[in-house]
Amino acid sequence: MSESKSNQNATTLSKSTASSNIRQPQQRMAQSCLVLCVDTGIKQTNQDCFDTLFQLKNMVDDVNLCTTPDQCIQILNQVDYERAFIIASGSLGEHLVPKIHGMSQLDAIYILHDNKCRYEGWTQNWTKIKGVHTNINEICEALQLAVKECDQDSTAVSFLTVPKMASTKNLNELEPTFMYTQVFKEILLDMQHDEQAIRQFIAYCRNNNSLSPINIDRFEKKYHAQSAIWWYSSCNIYFMLNNALRTLDADAIITMGFFMSHLHQQIQQLYEQQVNSYGRKPFIVYRGQGLLKSDFEKLQKTKGGLMSFNNFLSTSKDKQVSLQFARRASRKPDMVGIIFIMSIDPCLKSTPFASIKEKSPYKKQEEILFSMHTVFRVGAVKQINNENQLYQVELQLTSDDDQQLRLLTNRIREEVGGTGWQRLGSLLLKIGQINKAEELYNILLEQTSDESEKALYYNQLGYIKDDQGDYEKAICYFEQGLEIQQRTLPSNHSELANSYNNIGSVYNKMGEYSKAPLYYERALEILKKSSSFKSSFTCYFIQQHR
Repeated sequence: MSESKSNQNATTLSKSTASSNIRQPQQRMAQSCLVLCVDTGIKQTNQDCFDTLFQLKNMVDDVNLCTTPDQCIQILNQVDYERAFIIASGSLGEHLVPKIHGMSQLDAIYILHDNKCRYEGWTQNWTKIKGVHTNINEICEALQLAVKECDQDSTAVSFLTVPKMASTKNLNELEPTFMYTQVFKEILLDMQHDEQAIRQFIAYCRNNNSLSPINIDRFEKKYHAQSAIWWYSSCNIYFMLNNALRTLDADAIITMGFFMSHLHQQIQQLYEQQVNSYGRKPFIVYRGQGLLKSDFEKLQKTKGGLMSFNNFLSTSKDKQVSLQFARRASRKPDMVGIIFIMSIDPCLKSTPFASIKEKSPYKKQEEILFSMHTVFRVGAVKQINNENQLYQVELQLTSDDDQQLRLLTNRIREEVGGTGWQRLGSLLLKIGQINKAEELYNILLEQTSDESEKALYYNQLGYIKDDQGDYEKAICYFEQGLEIQQRTLPSNHSELANSYNNIGSVYNKMGEYSKAPLYYERALEILKKSSSFKSSFTCYFIQQHR
């Protein structure tokens, strides 16, 4: 077949930027997956092309079109993605592959050409080329599987060994992501979300190019709370959500709070509807994925301990499908392929789960979806068929009444006061995650219109800047909080005393010994009028004044 005919076929990849809403790549936060379509016929437009782009962008929101190998290389070098996939026409692929094959973020290359025999020979020399395809539908099917694998391999997990669980006194010894998602989950169950939260999410997606314009418009028109599972399954929202939970992106997590809440509630509702269908008998589900070798070493040491999946967890009743995911992951040099064999007792009170085939656009997939922060007890870890990088791991879903887990979660709750997102801020400060706490409070400050909340967040930011040694900024924050308190609180309120004391303390650290006593005096005057005034405070403030 001639190259011109190949280009004609490959125009199924192409649609002009104006008509397809494909954005130009921008420098922004790291994303999970990128698809680059490389085709000299890119400026040609037809309905097949539009349909193909629509199909691709339902799997991966970032689809970029290139007319030359150099343009493709430039995009790969400019943007930060964990995985990139290339779809290239035959002749361009020959020139492009040698230049990009060694890039670490490049996961797979798919060649499109009608003359399969012509290109199969040279492609055998490049391991990242996954095949020569004669039509785009074949590539879309292969890509859909690869994208799902990409998401599963990047799932955030935590491991709690038996010795660590035996001593819960020091939270710093626990994996932070375990605590974060435990607190996230409890916050989501406590908070109420309104239509404004959905509008904020849509604005966030538009400003950050987090979803394609097509999907944003569809979401704005059609989303409702009972459609959360459908959107999670059919759109790139699950990438956004899992990436936010994995990287602990406070802005994204807060913005998506309403969606996580709706998704959890819908899973809970389905669980209650389906629980009797299990016949009160335990059953098995499977999950195949890759684990980094460093995480696999932790897993091996966790036998008898706990493992948590720190996002919403997709599993399957089909063992062979899960085994395929594990086997593909085992071929990657930095990973170990794992098939998790999960024993589920539907009678236990635990993280809710549900069969979602009736709510998902992919009804043939026997998917069981668990809500976020599902915790399992780790059992046997066994090698499969003497394959060095392929293992099966037995897991048992824990009950909320599991003694070790209950002690651990109670300890976290004791350490984290406040309500709503303030609980997360308290946790971050407790375990020394100062920068994350600062990020969180800045975002909360931007989003709230409540004056008392603003005062609280200003004071928390003041504490953070004080801890970081940025004293001028600390005073600025404390004074902003104080100004709000002076307008909204009685003149003898103890919170005012606390703010005056904070400012005095920072001035004292700066060596401003003439200013510090002025604020200590104001704090002392207020405390003397307070019913909670104690002599110990008197001694403290007098000493500071001296």
